[in-house]
Amino acid sequence: MAKATSRIKKVVLAYSGGLDTSVILKWLQDTYGCEVVTFTADLGQGEELEPARAKAEKLGIKPQNIFIEDLREEFVRDFVFPMFRANTLYEGEYLLGTSIARPLIAKRLVEIAKKTGADAIAHGATGKGNDQVRFELGAYALMPNIKIIAPWREWDLLSREKLLAYAEKHGIPIEMKHKKGGSPYSMDANLLHISYEGRHLEDPAAEAEESMWRWTVAPEKAPNRPAYLELEFAQGDLVAIDGQKMKAHELLAALNQIGGKHGIGRLDLVENRYVGMKSRGCYETPGGTILLKAHRAIESITLDREVAHLKDDLMPRYASLIYNGYWWSPERKALQVLIDHTQQHVNGWVRVKLYKGSVSVVARDSKSDSLFDPAIATFEDDAGAYDQKDAAGFIKLNALRMRIAAKARQKRSRKK
Repeated sequence: MAKATSRIKKVVLAYSGGLDTSVILKWLQDTYGCEVVTFTADLGQGEELEPARAKAEKLGIKPQNIFIEDLREEFVRDFVFPMFRANTLYEGEYLLGTSIARPLIAKRLVEIAKKTGADAIAHGATGKGNDQVRFELGAYALMPNIKIIAPWREWDLLSREKLLAYAEKHGIPIEMKHKKGGSPYSMDANLLHISYEGRHLEDPAAEAEESMWRWTVAPEKAPNRPAYLELEFAQGDLVAIDGQKMKAHELLAALNQIGGKHGIGRLDLVENRYVGMKSRGCYETPGGTILLKAHRAIESITLDREVAHLKDDLMPRYASLIYNGYWWSPERKALQVLIDHTQQHVNGWVRVKLYKGSVSVVARDSKSDSLFDPAIATFEDDAGAYDQKDAAGFIKLNALRMRIAAKARQKRSRKK
């Protein structure tokens, strides 16, 4: 490949150590002739990250230009939990496990670029996907003049075979985990979820193979006895499980482990991508599935009715902002202020039952902030706490417009 005509002297690459980003690292050196800084984030993907350091060093990266950072607590505390305060679902099902990680990675790419004096950042997202949008919108929002290199939009290595051939030619160490002789799944993992794309999942009529799933057992193979958890919330955030207080990332990891054991959180989804195409993916989000159910339960007794309904009205817009890469936008920030304001009194505990792939809420309470009044809600004698006669006027007033319309229809019908 001919070298690109560019003044870029140093670039920060979002580097996993896998096939794509290892090829990108060498391609940047050959094509741009620039110094490369690698950034590898530990978001709880459950993989050893030190091999990424060894691979980067083997490809000529200076030790001081290799950044491997543990971002698990920041990820859950400052990105996942704020998203769950809104009960966020994209297209009614997707818990946005990939989407919510991208703004944090973009933030650190920009911060490292500033720290190292880099001219540009680079990522391995394809030109067909959503991640290119998320990385780049985030980077531009935080550093408007940053240059961005997206190799998948520039090179001609547009197949797995070409990538492997390039790696072999340049001596790039790649550990390929082929299954049944085919290409590996395209996977993304962090503390919130693991996703799978590619292979036969590209046919929406094909059922996912059981051996694909990594975090969850099949619901029918889950334990025959249910598990009960008591989740404690403070201002809308999970703070303890069964009375044990932990850091945010430890809480989510614990829910993942327990939920996975009981077959919680599998999803097979055809979603509408930002770039216009439909894409099929499979997801495992055990902890997030439990958390969403429990959070809605504690809100059910602590939120005012109209506030709860307003949140539900706003949630799809909020979800689309995250899915489409607008985490750092002024509108997402504005919505977050409103959402967080609603969570001031979302305090209490929720007991859930996990059984063969299902999550059921069986109890909830908030000693200081509950809006549930047994004296009013009771079917027994309420000692005058609620005057049932009041309902008659309320119903008539709400029916007035419909009664007027019905009378008008009757008049038109008689004239015919």
